[in-house]
Amino acid sequence: MEHCEHHPVKTDTASTAATVTLHCLAGCSIGEFTGLAIGVEFGLSVAATVTLATVLAFITGFALTLYPLVYRRGMTVALAFQTVWIGEVISIGVMEIAMNVTDYLVGGMSATSMFDAIFWIGFAAALVAGYVFAYPVNYYMVKRNMPRCH
Repeated sequence: MEHCEHHPVKTDTASTAATVTLHCLAGCSIGEFTGLAIGVEFGLSVAATVTLATVLAFITGFALTLYPLVYRRGMTVALAFQTVWIGEVISIGVMEIAMNVTDYLVGGMSATSMFDAIFWIGFAAALVAGYVFAYPVNYYMVKRNMPRCH
C-alpha cells in the first residue's frame, strides 16, 4: 500500500501549492455551485444558502480527495480521512469563507434565478477569491511538509 508523503521531499513549493489549490477549488466549486443554485432557485435565505453551499463544498472537496486514496492507493476510508482531514478542513474552510463572502458582496446570492447574470458574476468572482485566499494557506502547508495526497 502506497502512503502519502509525510517526510521532506524536494519539490517546487509554489507549483505544488498551485496544484493543491486548484484541486481544492475543483472540489469546492462543485458543492458550492450546487448549494448556491439550490438556494437561489428555491428562494432560501442567504444564511441557508451559505450553509447548504458550504456543507456541499466540504462533502465534494473531501470526496475528491478521498476517492484516489481509497481506490488508487488502497487505503481504507478511515485511514485516508485520518491522513488528510486537517489539511482539507483548513484549505476548504479558507476557500469557503472567501467564496461565500465574495459571492454575497457581489450579489450572486441575491439573484432571483441562477439564470440571472449576477448569479454567474458572483460565482466567477467567488472562484477567483477562493483561489487567491487559499493559495497562501496551501503554500504554507506544502512548505511545512504537511501530507500531500492529491
